[in-house]
Amino acid sequence: MIDKNELCEKIRLLYPDIGECGIDVDVDYDEAQKTWVVDLKKDKHELKTYLEANDAEACIGGKECVSLGIEIAQLKANIERMKESDGKS
Repeated sequence: MIDKNELCEKIRLLYPDIGECGIDVDVDYDEAQKTWVVDLKKDKHELKTYLEANDAEACIGGKECVSLGIEIAQLKANIERMKESDGKS
């Protein structure tokens, strides 16, 4: 089992503009679903994505972070779209 702080720091390494662990990005393991929940917040917007445990372990182990990178990139893009739509009334 990987450490949530280690996973959060890995996300911050991949995306240094995300912000602080526990504030702008948070990760928790969902025991029932056997997945990692990645919670990304930007201003008043918040989105979550789910990362398979084996994908998270591969990323932490330095093998590949493709799925994590894709998920985080999608979260960031969705938040940017939400921010843009807030400005258009």
